[in-house]
Amino acid sequence: MHTSRDRLRRVINVAVALVGIALTAPLMALVAIVIKLDSRGPVIYEQPRVGLDRRGSLARPRQRSRRHSDVGGRVFTIYKFRTMTTTPHGEGERWASKDDRRVTRVGRFLRATRIDELPQLLNVLKSDMNIVGPRPEQPTIFAELRREVEGYHERQKVLPGITGWAQVSLGYDETIEDVKKKVELDLEYIGRRSATEDLAIMAKTMPVMISRRVWM
Repeated sequence: MHTSRDRLRRVINVAVALVGIALTAPLMALVAIVIKLDSRGPVIYEQPRVGLDRRGSLARPRQRSRRHSDVGGRVFTIYKFRTMTTTPHGEGERWASKDDRRVTRVGRFLRATRIDELPQLLNVLKSDMNIVGPRPEQPTIFAELRREVEGYHERQKVLPGITGWAQVSLGYDETIEDVKKKVELDLEYIGRRSATEDLAIMAKTMPVMISRRVWM
């Protein structure tokens, strides 16, 4: 039902990503240098996230039953500027908090301004994400939230995004109730998504970045 509109949205998202990369390239180069000077570890942090569920409601029950390892959608690698100290492998996926001690001095600023999200413009070009859409979650955390939050898996009907209606409307998740509120807004967005809506949310994202009101 949304096929033609989704194609237009995709074109706009890719165009914005290309312009965004061109405009922020000097900033991203500077951020990379500062991260290296501030703490040990890689500049870019890679992490698996659950993306679009291309099966949607068209998958037959028999097909769904064969997917014993169903994680809710296609898992992809998300790119972010590293904002935390490096941790040993095998520590497991953890839900970051606003006052997380793992966050570096530079990382705290990058998170508050959302500059750490800029490398995800590459994810947009790779068709992993759009600029606007529900935020993708880590597989293990996604599995927990799908059990605890009604309708959580419905977010996977569209490509995840760098920003979204829930992100510009609410703050950082600290409780399950916070997640539930964001899911409500995500589903609201999915129901009315359009190219105009995406452009409006992109415009609303800039003031949030400048005022540093929202943590991601």
